[in-house]
Amino acid sequence: MNNLEELIKDINRFEAIISHWDESQRCVAVGLQRAVEALHKAALTNLIKNLKQENISALRHAVDDEIVYAVLLYHNLVKPPLSERIQTALAEIRPSLQSHDGDVELVAIKPPDTVEVKLIGSCSNCPTSTLTLTQGVEQAIQKHCPEITKVVAVTNNLSPGYTPISRNTSWVKAATLEQITENCILPIRVNNHDLILYKQNDDITCYSNSCSHLGFSLDKGTVFKGIITCAAHKFAYNLKTGECLTYPDISLQSYQVKTKNNNIYVQL
Repeated sequence: MNNLEELIKDINRFEAIISHWDESQRCVAVGLQRAVEALHKAALTNLIKNLKQENISALRHAVDDEIVYAVLLYHNLVKPPLSERIQTALAEIRPSLQSHDGDVELVAIKPPDTVEVKLIGSCSNCPTSTLTLTQGVEQAIQKHCPEITKVVAVTNNLSPGYTPISRNTSWVKAATLEQITENCILPIRVNNHDLILYKQNDDITCYSNSCSHLGFSLDKGTVFKGIITCAAHKFAYNLKTGECLTYPDISLQSYQVKTKNNNIYVQL
């Protein structure tokens, strides 16, 4: 039986071949893919429901298989491991910290709701280290791990203790109207969030600069008639609604937008 790595290589090989076909051929292939995936997801959903009712231990044992887990993860039927999501969150905030000769490292995960982190480098003795923790690290962790509600700072100059993650949102200036070109996207970074803005007539929408398929940056894709296509695996999204046209069950993470005095604000 092929292992997971070999199966993924096969999938990538066929996707690369299809990417060179003309549009009508790709539409047929994508349509077939969507139909097969919808069938598989429906079957897996029913299977999970039955196993939950009859034998939850068998379900847990099945998910331990890497291929079973990978397929369920692809269909959004399970979440990535908590440790993986936390590392993803820290990787997201890390470039900002490193630009100031600082960094952050994961110390420990204490289920069900607590994470210990350590600010290192210049961040460990910076007067604004508490702000870095609450507005940088915590926000990144909250984005990827909503079940985590407490972050313990274990750096030398920060008194160890539980810091609740804020559930509040705020409006943040993202750009000016002059920066956005009609029917084009504008990639921006706001409070450690990588976003894209899109303007069509008087409407401005904002989404995470991350393809919902495998997380590749969308600003490297192409925009045509209000549709953005990811450069990695050709997943297409409606920039007016965020809806995925390739696989309707997923969509882009959206953010509310408002304009005032020629400025564009995004609610984070």
